[in-house]
Amino acid sequence: MKKIVVTLLAGVMALGLVACGGSSDSAAESKVPANTVHSVDDLPGKTIGVQLGTTGDIYASDYEAEGSTIERYNKGADAIQSLKQGKVDCVIIDAQPALAFVAKNPELKILEEEFALEEYAICVSKENAELTAKINDALAQLQENGTLTQIIANYIGDETKGTMPYESPADVDRSNGTLVMATNAAFEPYEYYENQEIVGIDADMAQAVADILGMELKIEDMEFDSIINAVTSGKADIGVAGMTITEDRLQNVDFSDPYTTATQVIVVRGE
Repeated sequence: MKKIVVTLLAGVMALGLVACGGSSDSAAESKVPANTVHSVDDLPGKTIGVQLGTTGDIYASDYEAEGSTIERYNKGADAIQSLKQGKVDCVIIDAQPALAFVAKNPELKILEEEFALEEYAICVSKENAELTAKINDALAQLQENGTLTQIIANYIGDETKGTMPYESPADVDRSNGTLVMATNAAFEPYEYYENQEIVGIDADMAQAVADILGMELKIEDMEFDSIINAVTSGKADIGVAGMTITEDRLQNVDFSDPYTTATQVIVVRGE
């Protein structure tokens, strides 16, 4: 009887060891892979995460011909989450949102090498050239008096962040109606939610433009890929969402003069 018990115990222990070994193997297999993207030259053949319809999406698409797989997400945060989980090898996104994401996720980093330089502008319907001209005049005024610099510095300045909030003049006459702005409020620091309110560089800049035009500003949050359709259909007057002027977009909408310069960067997992 004792021999049988010992034999049974040995069998159980053996099964336990096999199970443990299988569990370890499984854990090893589920481990997030090491970073393999160290420069722009490493992008061919990789799985690249982007936010759908953004400039990063447009630029990354060029690598599909070189064997890369492009994974498109409705929100930049979703692309970052997939990077953390090892589902993509890197994420291409604007530098300022990238800095915000990396600050919250120290296991990620931004490659020092810039991916692309771009200019952001306000998109307007081709049928509303008068509004485009008025916006350009307003932007020129905001550039000249330093308001635009102040707005940007309030969100991304190393020493000025949060210390220079934009405030509308108390005597603004808003009798010229409402300016409806379409955006995608998931692109910090350009547009994002804070205390259930959409804030950011673009929100403040659009408010300053509306102040000069004598209009109320109404911000509509939607998917980035829907913004141009909202403008062309008349559901929104302007599209403001860290949007770059591209040849494809110019086929459907007009753009204001650029109001800021931005950089596309590559976010990867740390070593």
